[in-house]
Amino acid sequence: MSESTSTLREPAPGPTGDGEPFLDVRDLRVHFPTDDGLVKSVDGLSFHVHRGKTLGIVGESGSGKSVTSMSVMGLHKQGTANISGQILVDGTDVVGSSPEIVRKMRGKRMAMIFQDPLSAMHPYYTVGNQIIEAYRIHNDVSKDRARQHAIEMLDRVGIPEPHQRVDSYPHQYSGGRRQRAMIAMALSCDPELLIADEPTTALDVTVQAQILDLIRDLQKEFHSAVIIITHDLGVVAELADDILVMYAGRSVEYGTADQIFNEPEHPYTWGLLGSMPRFDRVRSERLLPIPGSPPSLINVPKGCAFNPRCRFADLNGDLSTTERPELVDAGHNHLVACHLPPAKRRELWRDEIQPKL
Repeated sequence: MSESTSTLREPAPGPTGDGEPFLDVRDLRVHFPTDDGLVKSVDGLSFHVHRGKTLGIVGESGSGKSVTSMSVMGLHKQGTANISGQILVDGTDVVGSSPEIVRKMRGKRMAMIFQDPLSAMHPYYTVGNQIIEAYRIHNDVSKDRARQHAIEMLDRVGIPEPHQRVDSYPHQYSGGRRQRAMIAMALSCDPELLIADEPTTALDVTVQAQILDLIRDLQKEFHSAVIIITHDLGVVAELADDILVMYAGRSVEYGTADQIFNEPEHPYTWGLLGSMPRFDRVRSERLLPIPGSPPSLINVPKGCAFNPRCRFADLNGDLSTTERPELVDAGHNHLVACHLPPAKRRELWRDEIQPKL
């Protein structure tokens, strides 16, 4: 297939920004055929990100967050995944482009910080050599110049003694420094889109804060579009301009960070907020986990996928188990997929949910 560009003029629905979005994902579906059935990891997802803005994608494990990021990067192995929809990176459709075109885009146009840098980085090559290789693929420079650039990037992300650490192997770095080295590798070619998949997992809170500050500072420097993928609402509260809440491969709520934290309208979002500790004031209630487990993506519940775990499902009668709610605008480009009437959602939030947080 050859390179293709979008013929659609309007971006996917959701929070607005200035100009055309750099990344525009439309009706993305990623299905994996297995012996047990079709795994619908992502099933009709749309969102967009503008340059200089940060989108937080949140949800429990198995909601489709990482599959979405791998799709944007074009990293799903051909033949193992059925992918449809559009992933427009500055007008170029990743889904409709050849592997060679997407390979050239990775690193230069878009880059990713993987969830586990120890497994994402090659154990047989030094950190410096891996950054050098990534840099030279997209830049016609000598190996000496690329090595100097690797040292500069390690210094920029705060790794001490970069002239020495450039020759260290990944296992010789601590967890926090490996994450910084992964960021240095991802940013080595000044990508216009940066995807960070659980960038603070397994790091202590001090290092977490340093990594988040680093991503924020580097975004300002490069004016990149950034996607933060996490199950931790506390992380996106620090960085995100907009937030996409995913459940069972679909978006259940999508709005600005202010809307999601101050005026959430989906019971699943309420559950995520209710299970998050607060440090600005004393909670009136104990942390309340969401009951049950995320559904199987082979046998997603009929109707609203969240209905078996939703304590308000009975308010909708049979509708929750017979009809899947569509993502609709609840006002001010705040999108929600819930059968509860808007007035009822706001009443429940104001009178029952918010006072307990």
